[in-house]
Amino acid sequence: MKYTEIIASITEKSLQPVYFLMGDEPYYIDKLADAFSKNVLSDEEQEFNQVVLYGKDIETAQIIAEAKQFPFGAEKRVVIIKEAQHLTDIEILDSYLDSVQSSTILVICYKRKSVDKRKKFGKTLASKCVVFDSKKLYENKIPEWINTYVNENGFNIDNSASVVLAEYLGADLSKITNELDKLMLVVNKKEQITTKLIEYHIGISKDYNVFELQNALGKRQVVKANRIINHFAANPKNHNIVPVMSALFSYFQKIMVYHFLKDKSPKSAASVLKVNPFFVSQYQTAAQNYSKRQLFFIFEHLKDYDLKSKGVNNKSTTHEGLLKELIFKILHA
Repeated sequence: MKYTEIIASITEKSLQPVYFLMGDEPYYIDKLADAFSKNVLSDEEQEFNQVVLYGKDIETAQIIAEAKQFPFGAEKRVVIIKEAQHLTDIEILDSYLDSVQSSTILVICYKRKSVDKRKKFGKTLASKCVVFDSKKLYENKIPEWINTYVNENGFNIDNSASVVLAEYLGADLSKITNELDKLMLVVNKKEQITTKLIEYHIGISKDYNVFELQNALGKRQVVKANRIINHFAANPKNHNIVPVMSALFSYFQKIMVYHFLKDKSPKSAASVLKVNPFFVSQYQTAAQNYSKRQLFFIFEHLKDYDLKSKGVNNKSTTHEGLLKELIFKILHA
């Protein structure tokens, strides 16, 4: 069942006895758990008929025992199991699914992983309860998702701002919504959210961030790349070497993939690279500036400096110094 369908069933009070919420994207699982928690029972009914348990603290037998209890002074009882992925004996739930308590709404939150639907327990879940599979969004879908989320909250955001946020925050929807919610508290609804506002309120600089560094490297803009890396060196708390190195590896990996694409049209390239089509031209430019042979040497540098950042063959060079050296070697590959 889809997320919107489950939300609609909660609103309409057309509920099933068991919901199994699983998948790599915890955002929608948390949202659904919150909806079940707040919107099925009244405040008074919740006191005696709503239970929240955590998988790391219990065993499946306790879940079954809770689910089999009858409601007190209400038509329904809600049992929510959070972090159910920590349960080591969840397959025991089979016995309850064979004979569910119709007055109980059992909600199981199985986050950041999924049950194998080909195995017996997975097949039982599919046939005897509502299963919601929360899948991660591809990175190239995140800017569009940001636009929709902002618009649904009555605000406006320009496309470049959505792209900057997506590239900076990644595909973690909970992290993205947290930043957007804070931003929407201080921005006037009549005011469009721009990169300038993001820079001021969130701290993502439109001039000094890892994505501008990548762009400068891709275009072989030596002066700009050095200006950005000097800014990073002067602000090490905001620009730790680990995420910078990770971002650079991912960036050059995509450039290598672009070299081998048979169909280099923006739509096809964006799909393969899993980036927003807005960025495809950047990879095209970078591929023109870095041959496959040069990229090979860059990957060697990235591997070497990753080890040095961990203390291998490096006794005294700071992380800031390592980044400066790395950028020099990339530009002169």
